Amino acid sequence: MPTMTETSHFFAYLSKLRWIERWGMKRNAIRENVMEHSFEVAAVVHALGELYNQHHEEKMDLGVLVLTALYHDASEVLTGDLPSPIKYHNEKIRDAYKEVEHAAEREMLAMLPKHLQSAYAPYLLSERVDPTAKQLIKAADIIVAYTKCKAETVAGNPEFSKAMKDMEEKLSHIALPEVRQFCEMFLPSFSLTLDELIKPKA
Repeated sequence: MPTMTETSHFFAYLSKLRWIERWGMKRNAIRENVMEHSFEVAAVVHALGELYNQHHEEKMDLGVLVLTALYHDASEVLTGDLPSPIKYHNEKIRDAYKEVEHAAEREMLAMLPKHLQSAYAPYLLSERVDPTAKQLIKAADIIVAYTKCKAETVAGNPEFSKAMKDMEEKLSHIALPEVRQFCEMFLPSFSLTLDELIKPKA
Protein backbone atom coordinates (compact mmCIF):
# COMPACT_ATOMS: atom_id res chain seq x y z
CA MET A 1 0.00 0.00 0.00
CA PRO A 2 1.58 3.39 -0.99
CA THR A 3 2.51 5.77 1.82
CA MET A 4 2.23 9.53 1.84
CA THR A 5 5.53 11.24 1.01
CA GLU A 6 6.52 13.84 3.58
CA THR A 7 6.82 17.29 2.00
CA SER A 8 9.68 19.65 2.81
CA HIS A 9 10.51 23.33 2.22
CA PHE A 10 14.28 22.68 2.48
CA PHE A 11 15.28 23.05 -1.18
CA ALA A 12 12.80 25.87 -1.79
CA TYR A 13 14.56 27.77 1.00
CA LEU A 14 18.00 26.78 -0.30
CA SER A 15 17.15 28.21 -3.73
CA LYS A 16 16.67 31.62 -2.11
CA LEU A 17 20.43 31.84 -1.45
CA ARG A 18 20.78 33.31 -4.95
CA TRP A 19 18.90 36.42 -3.74
CA ILE A 20 21.09 37.03 -0.68
CA GLU A 21 23.91 39.37 -1.61
CA ARG A 22 27.27 39.39 0.15
CA TRP A 23 29.39 42.42 1.08
CA GLY A 24 26.23 44.39 1.84
CA MET A 25 27.96 47.38 3.46
CA LYS A 26 30.25 48.01 0.48
CA ARG A 27 29.64 49.53 -2.93
CA ASN A 28 30.09 46.58 -5.29
CA ALA A 29 31.17 46.80 -8.91
CA ILE A 30 30.53 43.05 -9.21
CA ARG A 31 27.63 41.66 -7.21
CA GLU A 32 28.05 38.32 -5.47
CA ASN A 33 25.35 36.18 -3.90
CA VAL A 34 25.65 33.43 -1.30
CA MET A 35 24.87 30.66 -3.81
CA GLU A 36 27.75 31.72 -6.09
CA HIS A 37 30.05 32.07 -3.09
CA SER A 38 29.16 28.58 -1.80
CA PHE A 39 29.99 27.00 -5.16
CA GLU A 40 33.35 28.77 -5.31
CA VAL A 41 34.26 27.75 -1.75
CA ALA A 42 33.34 24.13 -2.53
CA ALA A 43 35.46 24.17 -5.70
CA VAL A 44 38.48 25.69 -3.93
CA VAL A 45 38.25 23.38 -0.91
CA HIS A 46 38.18 20.39 -3.27
CA ALA A 47 41.61 21.44 -4.54
CA LEU A 48 42.82 22.13 -1.00
CA GLY A 49 41.65 18.65 0.01
CA GLU A 50 43.49 17.06 -2.91
CA LEU A 51 46.67 18.91 -1.95
CA TYR A 52 46.15 18.03 1.74
CA ASN A 53 45.97 14.34 0.85
CA GLN A 54 49.30 14.65 -0.98
CA HIS A 55 50.93 16.13 2.14
CA HIS A 56 49.43 13.84 4.83
CA GLU A 57 49.18 10.12 5.42
CA GLU A 58 45.77 10.51 7.05
CA LYS A 59 43.49 11.29 4.11
CA MET A 60 40.52 13.64 4.00
CA ASP A 61 37.23 12.30 2.63
CA LEU A 62 36.90 14.73 -0.28
CA GLY A 63 33.21 14.03 -0.79
CA VAL A 64 32.41 14.98 2.79
CA LEU A 65 34.71 18.00 2.58
CA VAL A 66 33.13 19.39 -0.60
CA LEU A 67 29.57 18.79 0.59
CA THR A 68 30.29 20.51 3.90
CA ALA A 69 31.69 23.50 2.02
CA LEU A 70 28.69 23.55 -0.31
CA TYR A 71 26.34 23.93 2.68
CA HIS A 72 28.63 26.02 4.90
CA ASP A 73 26.53 29.18 4.52
CA ALA A 74 23.13 27.51 4.01
CA SER A 75 21.80 28.96 7.27
CA GLU A 76 22.21 32.46 5.80
CA VAL A 77 18.95 31.90 3.95
CA LEU A 78 17.39 32.50 7.39
CA THR A 79 19.88 34.97 8.89
CA GLY A 80 21.03 36.90 5.83
CA ASP A 81 24.72 37.67 5.31
CA LEU A 82 25.94 39.76 8.21
CA PRO A 83 29.02 41.79 7.13
CA SER A 84 32.22 40.83 8.99
CA PRO A 85 32.83 44.33 10.43
CA ILE A 86 29.50 44.00 12.25
CA LYS A 87 29.77 40.29 13.05
CA TYR A 88 33.16 40.72 14.73
CA HIS A 89 32.67 44.26 16.07
CA ASN A 90 32.88 43.03 19.65
CA GLU A 91 32.67 39.78 21.61
CA LYS A 92 29.04 40.27 22.63
CA ILE A 93 27.86 40.68 19.01
CA ARG A 94 30.10 37.82 17.82
CA ASP A 95 28.81 35.41 20.48
CA ALA A 96 25.18 36.44 19.94
CA TYR A 97 25.46 35.96 16.18
CA LYS A 98 27.09 32.56 16.68
CA GLU A 99 24.02 31.52 18.68
CA VAL A 100 21.77 32.80 15.89
CA GLU A 101 23.82 30.86 13.31
CA HIS A 102 23.56 27.63 15.31
CA ALA A 103 19.81 28.09 15.75
CA ALA A 104 19.41 28.72 12.01
CA GLU A 105 21.46 25.59 11.20
CA ARG A 106 19.18 23.49 13.41
CA GLU A 107 16.12 25.11 11.81
CA MET A 108 17.40 24.24 8.32
CA LEU A 109 18.03 20.65 9.38
CA ALA A 110 14.54 20.40 10.88
CA MET A 111 13.03 21.37 7.51
CA LEU A 112 14.21 18.08 6.02
CA PRO A 113 12.10 14.93 6.28
CA LYS A 114 13.09 13.01 9.40
CA HIS A 115 14.56 10.08 7.44
CA LEU A 116 17.07 12.47 5.76
CA GLN A 117 18.09 14.55 8.77
CA SER A 118 20.86 12.24 10.01
CA ALA A 119 22.38 12.17 6.50
CA TYR A 120 22.47 15.98 6.25
CA ALA A 121 23.41 16.84 9.85
CA PRO A 122 27.20 16.48 9.30
CA TYR A 123 27.03 19.12 6.56
CA LEU A 124 24.50 21.55 8.03
CA LEU A 125 25.58 21.65 11.69
CA SER A 126 28.92 23.43 12.11
CA GLU A 127 29.42 21.77 15.50
CA ARG A 128 29.57 18.39 13.72
CA VAL A 129 32.28 19.40 11.23
CA ASP A 130 35.71 17.78 11.58
CA PRO A 131 38.26 20.36 12.86
CA THR A 132 40.65 19.80 9.93
CA ALA A 133 37.80 20.11 7.43
CA LYS A 134 36.71 23.29 9.22
CA GLN A 135 40.25 24.71 8.82
CA LEU A 136 40.33 23.95 5.11
CA ILE A 137 36.84 25.37 4.50
CA LYS A 138 37.77 28.54 6.39
CA ALA A 139 40.91 28.85 4.27
CA ALA A 140 38.86 28.37 1.08
CA ASP A 141 36.41 31.00 2.34
CA ILE A 142 39.27 33.49 2.76
CA ILE A 143 40.74 32.64 -0.65
CA VAL A 144 37.38 33.24 -2.33
CA ALA A 145 36.95 36.50 -0.40
CA TYR A 146 40.43 37.54 -1.56
CA THR A 147 39.61 36.83 -5.24
CA LYS A 148 36.40 38.86 -4.89
CA CYS A 149 38.37 41.79 -3.43
CA LYS A 150 40.96 41.41 -6.18
CA ALA A 151 38.30 41.53 -8.89
CA GLU A 152 36.80 44.67 -7.34
CA THR A 153 40.14 46.50 -7.11
CA VAL A 154 41.07 45.48 -10.67
CA ALA A 155 37.70 46.96 -11.72
CA GLY A 156 38.83 50.24 -10.18
CA ASN A 157 36.75 50.02 -7.00
CA PRO A 158 38.80 51.38 -4.05
CA GLU A 159 36.05 50.26 -1.63
CA PHE A 160 37.73 46.83 -1.45
CA SER A 161 41.40 47.90 -1.13
CA LYS A 162 41.53 47.57 2.66
CA ALA A 163 39.54 44.30 2.60
CA MET A 164 41.99 42.83 0.07
CA LYS A 165 44.95 43.67 2.33
CA ASP A 166 43.10 42.10 5.26
CA MET A 167 42.51 38.91 3.25
CA GLU A 168 46.16 38.80 2.18
CA GLU A 169 47.22 39.09 5.82
CA LYS A 170 44.81 36.35 6.88
CA LEU A 171 46.14 34.06 4.16
CA SER A 172 49.74 34.73 5.22
CA HIS A 173 48.92 33.52 8.75
CA ILE A 174 47.42 30.18 7.68
CA ALA A 175 50.16 27.64 8.40
CA LEU A 176 48.92 24.95 6.03
CA PRO A 177 51.24 23.89 3.16
CA GLU A 178 48.28 23.09 0.89
CA VAL A 179 46.95 26.63 1.26
CA ARG A 180 50.33 28.16 0.43
CA GLN A 181 50.69 25.80 -2.54
CA PHE A 182 47.20 26.67 -3.83
CA CYS A 183 47.88 30.40 -3.55
CA GLU A 184 51.21 30.15 -5.37
CA MET A 185 49.71 27.93 -8.07
CA PHE A 186 46.39 29.62 -8.80
CA LEU A 187 46.11 33.15 -7.41
CA PRO A 188 48.50 34.94 -9.84
CA SER A 189 46.05 34.26 -12.68
CA PHE A 190 43.42 36.42 -10.99
CA SER A 191 45.51 39.48 -11.92
CA LEU A 192 45.17 38.72 -15.64
CA THR A 193 42.56 39.93 -18.08
CA LEU A 194 40.60 37.45 -20.21
CA ASP A 195 42.81 38.26 -23.21
CA GLU A 196 45.90 37.51 -21.13
CA LEU A 197 44.39 34.26 -19.86
CA ILE A 198 43.62 32.93 -23.35
CA LYS A 199 46.87 34.14 -24.94
CA PRO A 200 48.79 31.07 -26.22
CA LYS A 201 51.94 30.29 -24.26
CA ALA A 202 55.13 30.95 -26.18
